Amino acid sequence: MYHILKTDDFLTPLLVFYLGLISLLILFIPSLILPQYTVVLGGKILGYWAKICLKYIMATKIEIKGTENLKTNQKYFVASSHQSIFETFFLQIIFENPVFILKKELIKIPLFGWYLKKMGCISIDRNKISKDNLNFSDDVSRVIKNTNKTLIIFPQGTRKNFNDRSKFKKGFARIYNDLRIACLPVAVNSGKVWPKSGWIIPNQLITISILNILPPGIDQNKFSTEVEQVIYKELDRIS
Repeated sequence: MYHILKTDDFLTPLLVFYLGLISLLILFIPSLILPQYTVVLGGKILGYWAKICLKYIMATKIEIKGTENLKTNQKYFVASSHQSIFETFFLQIIFENPVFILKKELIKIPLFGWYLKKMGCISIDRNKISKDNLNFSDDVSRVIKNTNKTLIIFPQGTRKNFNDRSKFKKGFARIYNDLRIACLPVAVNSGKVWPKSGWIIPNQLITISILNILPPGIDQNKFSTEVEQVIYKELDRIS
């Protein structure tokens, strides 16, 4: 009996969150034919919905550190750790007009993928070299040069366990080198609360640390190492 109660306790917030998510996606269907900012608004609402579910159902607090690092006139892209679905939603609250680089499989998800495409998210097939992948750098450059969107990259490539410290993928450093703009590293310890697989764990604290901005012009390999080190060092501190 105790096990059943514990399972129900953990299952309920997931059900509530995903039912709310589906309801909001259906509610915002008209935005698919409306101006793009309506989809961006919907993304922010999803971020607040995730926050509400964590706060009021799971007694989980969300703390944002380093907001002073957002006050810059430099053009930048965001390199964030990726441990959970949480940051996919919540980073849309922090950053204006976000556009994500993500795996192509997400674009193919009915309804959810349509919104990602409408937002202008850039997809990549991680398993093969294709014509779309060869045009990837051009797509990224077009977003940066022709819009005021904030590019968000997950250099770990996919969601990782909260204690995983594997090497970052090389592609994000190539983007930094090609774009010649600053990079804003972000560390999010969401995996200890909302892991890649398993239940959401209650009575926890999720910390989003916005770290010091790195200027353009750093050697590509040195840049990759530095971003990896500062993010993992911060994750060790807040986990």
